[in-house]
Amino acid sequence: MDVRSTYKGARISARKVRDVTREIQGLPVSHALDLLAFTPRKAARLVTKTLKAAVADAENNFELSVDSLIIKEATAGEGPTMKRFMPRARGSASPIRKRTSRINIVLTEDADLIEALEETSERKRKKAAPKKKAAKKKAPKAKAEKKEEAKEVVEEKPVVENESTEEAVTEDGDSK
Repeated sequence: MDVRSTYKGARISARKVRDVTREIQGLPVSHALDLLAFTPRKAARLVTKTLKAAVADAENNFELSVDSLIIKEATAGEGPTMKRFMPRARGSASPIRKRTSRINIVLTEDADLIEALEETSERKRKKAAPKKKAAKKKAPKAKAEKKEEAKEVVEEKPVVENESTEEAVTEDGDSK
C-alpha cells in the first residue's frame, strides 16, 4: 500500500529542495526524520512537514505501522513562478522570479521493496569498505619496510679505523 503526501506552493525553489529529498529516498521513516532534524536547511523543515503528514495519513487512514514504513519516492518539482519587477536605472525595470515548488513523498510498506533496498545498501557498503581499509593498511607497512631497509643498509657497512688519521672510514672510502 502506497501513501502519498504533497506540499504545494512551497516558497523555495525546487532545485534547493531536491538536494534534501535525494538524501532521504529509500530510508525508513525514523531514520529520515532523524536525518532531517539535523539538516540545517529551510528545505529540510518543509520536507519534514510533508513527511510527518504522510506518516499521520498512513497511521490514521490506512492503519499501517509506522515502524515498517519506508520512503519509496521523494521528489521536488517546479511550482508556479510569481513574476515581479524591480526598478532600475533610467526608468527601466528588471524581472524577479519568485519560484515555488511542489514536494511529493510516497511511503510504502512493501516487504519486497524493503529487501531490495537492504540488498543494494549492503552491496554498496561491501564495495566501499575494502577499498578504504586496504588503502589504510598498505601505507603504514610500506613506510615501516623502508625504515627497516635503511637500518639494514647502515648496519651492513663495516667501519674500519685508519691508524694514520683519527676519523673512521668505511670500506667504500666514505668517512664518517
